[in-house]
Amino acid sequence: MPRYSDEAQSHVSSDAKSRRKLLDQRRMEYRRAIESYAERRQLQEQLADYPELIAANYLAAVQAPARRNSQPGR
Repeated sequence: MPRYSDEAQSHVSSDAKSRRKLLDQRRMEYRRAIESYAERRQLQEQLADYPELIAANYLAAVQAPARRNSQPGR
């Protein structure tokens, strides 16, 4: 009988580990999202002091796809 209880305990243990791992992954995703948001917000605040940089970045972003599309294919 000890064999059955050992298998049951290992099964419960592996379920708990997988649940804990899943929760940890979710927490890390949430934390990364918060950090990313905070970094973007800080960057926007810094760029707000330089509106000409915002315009230049916008123009560069708009022109970049046009340049990629105009290059000949391989």
